[in-house]
Amino acid sequence: MTILWQPDQERITNSQIKAFQARLEEISGIAFKDYGEMHRWTVDHPAPFWQMVWNFCEVQATKPFDRVADNLDKFPGTTWFPGSELNFAENLLRYRDDQVALVGLLEDGDRRTFSYAQLFNEVEKLASALRAEGIKSGDTVAGLMPNVPEAIIAMLATTSIGAIWSSCSPDFGVDGACDRFGQIEPRLLFTTESYVYNGKVLDCLDKVGNIQKRIDSIEKVIVFPLLITEPELPVGDSFQSSNDFVSREFVQPLAFEALPFDHPLYIMYSSGTTGVPKCIVHGAGGTLIQHLKEHRLHTDISRDDTLFYFTTCGWMMWNWLVSGLASGCTLVLYDGSPFADSGNILLDAIDREDITIFGTSAKYISGLEKQSLKPMQSHSLTTLRTILSTGSPLSDASYEYVYRDVKRDVHLASISGGTDIISCFMLGNPTLPVHTGEIQCAGLGMAVAFWNNCDVAAPGSTGELVCSSPFPSTPIGFWNDPKGQRFRAAYFDQRPGVWTHGDYGEVTLNEGIIIHGRSDAVLNPSGVRIGTAEIYRQVETLPEVVDSIVVGQQWEEDERVVLFVVLQTGISLNEALDGAIKTTIRKNTTPRHVPAKVIAVTDIPRTISGKIVELAVRKVIHGQPVENVDALANPEALKLFENLPELET
Repeated sequence: MTILWQPDQERITNSQIKAFQARLEEISGIAFKDYGEMHRWTVDHPAPFWQMVWNFCEVQATKPFDRVADNLDKFPGTTWFPGSELNFAENLLRYRDDQVALVGLLEDGDRRTFSYAQLFNEVEKLASALRAEGIKSGDTVAGLMPNVPEAIIAMLATTSIGAIWSSCSPDFGVDGACDRFGQIEPRLLFTTESYVYNGKVLDCLDKVGNIQKRIDSIEKVIVFPLLITEPELPVGDSFQSSNDFVSREFVQPLAFEALPFDHPLYIMYSSGTTGVPKCIVHGAGGTLIQHLKEHRLHTDISRDDTLFYFTTCGWMMWNWLVSGLASGCTLVLYDGSPFADSGNILLDAIDREDITIFGTSAKYISGLEKQSLKPMQSHSLTTLRTILSTGSPLSDASYEYVYRDVKRDVHLASISGGTDIISCFMLGNPTLPVHTGEIQCAGLGMAVAFWNNCDVAAPGSTGELVCSSPFPSTPIGFWNDPKGQRFRAAYFDQRPGVWTHGDYGEVTLNEGIIIHGRSDAVLNPSGVRIGTAEIYRQVETLPEVVDSIVVGQQWEEDERVVLFVVLQTGISLNEALDGAIKTTIRKNTTPRHVPAKVIAVTDIPRTISGKIVELAVRKVIHGQPVENVDALANPEALKLFENLPELET
């Protein structure tokens, strides 16, 4: 693979991961020859490694740990940092000075800032109100919130007292929100009266009213005014403005509850497109130490940085972004369409806010290219040091686009993990080169491999993503699964003692990583396993194609590959374009990858977090029902795949 970027020696020398490596070499007595050797040592020696992460990242604990881990031979079943007590919010609020902590941007141009001192004061007031309301450690609190500073304030206030936070974005439908929040029975629900997306003001209160009526546990809905200073709330005692909720005569000083390392912090949700969403419970300490490792070592975040990630409160990248406060950087939040202002709104924000680390999705990067935007020519991007990409595999074309048309001297780090672990299995490294199409490395301490059906891994061979050793951000379990049966079935039934993630990919000869797609969506024509991302990488190089989705169709006692494409306005799928698509795929992959059918559609169904739903489309073309369509951002798109005559021949 082509090397697209190489860090200079100054950047390598001054990086936090190099300082960390020096400390590891002191305690191990080994001079690591390269990152791969250091990574293998961290996997083979988990106790001294994770203790070093704790010390290097200065985890704030009320009570120190007795040992790093118990039962390292049990997966699941390992207990991390037994005896320690800490508070997640206290770690994120360790800085209380005048540096800007949060910049809140809306699509309509609204901009607000909070210093670390102001953020602490706002959390203190809200936490005091929560305590006065009777909220206590172990209670669940939910947010149907846009990505605004108040969402972070509500989360920090909630977790400061040991309550459990769970959030969804306001574009979830009533059924989708109830499918999630209804399972965890929150006592309080935070929201705003409205939000802005794609030039439209969208109301929240009617939706939240219906949610509150269907979930009996919700005692009160707290409404943060966002676009309207004094919104008119539904009549009754169950709705209260945030201003009234916190306007108490006496505000209690913020007291952080000291809690065990594995005390529940967040409840996250699976996509819910194949059944009722799973409620995944993440612990405070595991989330904290894993995020600190990824931020400080793999992304080189410090107090001097301004960190942005385009995300909603319903995607795990929001939780990942918020943890940046523990490193003392400035967070830039944005709520609205990423392609507003002709695709320039986020690019403008890089220059205006001096963003140093810009996180986004692979879909956004390919979207910029499809719009023929050349940020290198239109914007300064002087401060931009790192671009992060996740959500789906980043195509070769997008790697090349970034270095050709965005910025040449930038660290492009594709990262991959998931809601299941609220972190990454593989991600970037500011001291390593960037190769076309490759994630740079596996995360430190993560025993990542890709196993074939015989549970064997070899460089350059494809297989199922596994993690063969415990890690601190392993979920506590699923909500309402006291014996852990559903949790073990989800990740450990296939290979006892080994986490099986559900992705399909390979480790390259560079020790980089390529993800080929979800293993449950792997194509299987004539018994040959093909990752869907292998086809997307080729299709994305064609300027005529805006979007695509590929599935397998059962056909004549076998499976054939069917590719659906969304084309640029004014372009039709004629014989020449059909041939060009197939030729591009054949030339750069194998004849097995070439779709038997290429069919034009006007839209591709996606989850609310922006991921295409291959399994749902596969069900539709086979005449099977799709459950929980409320989890989709555009469920109406599924109808485009029903009863297609092209699939009958």
